[in-house]
Amino acid sequence: MELEGLRSPFRFEAVVRQAIHHLKYKNVKALATPLAQLLADYLSANPIPHQVLVPVPLHPRRLQERGYNQSSLLAQELGRLIGSPVVTGSLLRQRDTPAQAKAIAAEARRSNVADAFACRDGRLRAREVLLIDDVCTTGATLNSCAHALKAAGATSVWGLTVAREI
Repeated sequence: MELEGLRSPFRFEAVVRQAIHHLKYKNVKALATPLAQLLADYLSANPIPHQVLVPVPLHPRRLQERGYNQSSLLAQELGRLIGSPVVTGSLLRQRDTPAQAKAIAAEARRSNVADAFACRDGRLRAREVLLIDDVCTTGATLNSCAHALKAAGATSVWGLTVAREI
């Protein structure tokens, strides 16, 4: 495991699951604000060491299809609420992988995102990174991102998601 730790204030069920699905698949971008507020409230009570927020990136093809990155919306709003800088464009999804929601088994999810991410510059070198995503199922995506961030010199990588299935 490349992550120092992973925190998720909610389980991926009921109203939280609906909110994330509406944010992610139904173009209800306004949900990023209350979901980020929930993350900010969680961080206030449960601080995680970080210097920058980094959203989990989408592959350019998926970004073009969806029109936005829900993790980036969450990170931007969270950064505004807690006063932390958000670094985008440094961590990239270099491989266009099938959607993780379609991969059922944990091993299939891990192999799906193995080496899918890379850092293209040194902006995260010697930085404590808080990686932001909407939901964690097995941790495979977050761990793959953390691997790329650490290979680029990040000193620590924590994950923070709104919800988790595991």
